[in-house]
Amino acid sequence: MASPSRSGVFAAETDQRLEAYAESITFDSRLYQQDIRGSIAHADMLRSVGLITEEEFTQIRKELEVIRGQLDRGELPMRFELEDIHMHVEQALIDATGDVGRKLHTARSRNDQVSTDVRMWIREALDKIDELLLGLQRAFLGRCEDDFDVIIPAYTHLQRAQPVLAPHYWLAYIEKLQRDRGRVADCRARVNQSPLGIAAVAGTTLPIDRQQTAAALGFDGITANSLDTSSDRDFVLESSFVLSMIASHLSGWAEEWILWSTVEFDFIAIPQQFCTGSSIMPQKVNPDTLELTRGKSARVMGSLQTLMLLVKNLPLAYNRDLQEDKPPLFDAFDTTQAMLELATPIVAGAKLKRESIAARIEKGYLDATTLMEWMIRKGMPQRTAHHLVGAIVGAAMEKGVPLAELPIETLNELSSEIDESVYEVLGTQNAVAAFCSEGSTAPQRVREQIAVWKERLA
Repeated sequence: MASPSRSGVFAAETDQRLEAYAESITFDSRLYQQDIRGSIAHADMLRSVGLITEEEFTQIRKELEVIRGQLDRGELPMRFELEDIHMHVEQALIDATGDVGRKLHTARSRNDQVSTDVRMWIREALDKIDELLLGLQRAFLGRCEDDFDVIIPAYTHLQRAQPVLAPHYWLAYIEKLQRDRGRVADCRARVNQSPLGIAAVAGTTLPIDRQQTAAALGFDGITANSLDTSSDRDFVLESSFVLSMIASHLSGWAEEWILWSTVEFDFIAIPQQFCTGSSIMPQKVNPDTLELTRGKSARVMGSLQTLMLLVKNLPLAYNRDLQEDKPPLFDAFDTTQAMLELATPIVAGAKLKRESIAARIEKGYLDATTLMEWMIRKGMPQRTAHHLVGAIVGAAMEKGVPLAELPIETLNELSSEIDESVYEVLGTQNAVAAFCSEGSTAPQRVREQIAVWKERLA
């Protein structure tokens, strides 16, 4: 059977090698729900403007619901010569209703049809991603109260820097995920414009109502220019970029927790149901889920690169190249969803190794910056205090003790301006308690932020 897309202008049958080369049904069949919803809305609009009768619309809608059921159950055969899901649905309708089914494609092209279907699919997929991001935020927030008494080292350049409360760290990821959710929402707004009715490239001479189909399908409005709409895949690239940012955040988190779970760090125990063993080393408990998250993030970012290269040289308007946008798009969404679904129970179930953390928290002179700022409050210039504290740290390193264990005599040898009150800011507990600025790890500030996020994520 020839494809319904081939008109009477063709004098030769399609080469079977082209049928196999050009088909997209093997990957775009997952758009069938959106395609049928869009077709019903389009048919209803055709009825409203008098291009089909009430009886024809009723027959079309009824048969499209039958086809939906067949696709739900996997009963509709997939044929390469029908190329894509749009032609499969339309041909099944024509087979069942004859000329009535042939009227469905009035004032519509596969160009606006596929754009509509993909926008609807992305819209739903973004909503799912946002739901998963919210769940991950809640998992981090759920740790904050239980871990409030734990102080961990913050790192810069992967070197110990300053002490922070563990919930301050959890809140940092809540902030990252909130930016991700903001990008999801921004992207969704641009996705949610209806292209249906721009037809192939120039619009149509028929008296259609694009606003009606847009409203029926839950779009916020309609696209404004038929040429732009026919060629536009910005919404595909933008959604892929949003997913790449999420994947980057998840990869960074995974890398940190992989490090934290090593004997060298010994900060955290990953839930064993998300770890694997070794085929030869019986002692191993490997954080494979986190390693796979780190690895799979590359697939998501690679999808964005594929999409960018796909569209970079395309002239206006539609080109068949755009058929190739769906495999990387679908893979990026599927991979990101899988990463998020596993991240949430790992975050919720991991255990901080409190004794191990506490045993080494005074190493690395995490209170050095707090000491410097104590001197600044005493009136010493910052650069002078910075140099002096470096010398004090050097003395402590030579003695092999933390700053809080340096006797006042040693401190006075380096500066006569230091008095006994300095010990009120030395040691990680005192250093954390000394913080006060907004956005800092100050206990009161952290409690305020926990309260804010409890309200926002309720």
